[in-house]
Amino acid sequence: MTEKKAHPLVIYTDGSSRGNPGPGGYGAILIWGEKVKELWGGYKYTTNNRMELMGVIQALMAVTKKNIPITIYTDSQYIVNSVEKKWLDNWIKTDFKGGKKNKDLWLSYAKLAKDFTIKFVWVKGHADNKYNNRCDELATAAADGSELLDDDGYEGN
Repeated sequence: MTEKKAHPLVIYTDGSSRGNPGPGGYGAILIWGEKVKELWGGYKYTTNNRMELMGVIQALMAVTKKNIPITIYTDSQYIVNSVEKKWLDNWIKTDFKGGKKNKDLWLSYAKLAKDFTIKFVWVKGHADNKYNNRCDELATAAADGSELLDDDGYEGN
């Protein structure tokens, strides 16, 4: 009898902000084998980097299995470098000294990330990656939506 091999979880995310700051949105796609789930949401007044992060956070919040490997594809070098180059670890150690932005979201990400093994991969935005392009569509549609939420953690509010 052969053991069923678990599919790795793949996540694509993107964020958008009209005006930066301005109305913003995020999009995320979770792919587990044949299953595909899309997530999106919009905010009244926020930034692009916050929405990039929100896409990652909302995707991780939607994952019900813990302690699994996850590969997250994003066109945000801000996110990839902050995690993969361990900048975030230092920001947390120094309590975001020097005015590092988005502390609330980075701390939310760090708390969620403890339950997984996460690898971030940068993809070129607005290129030929269908999942990144779809996330961009979700994020921009959310930003342009009529039922926008308040981004309570944004310092500009």
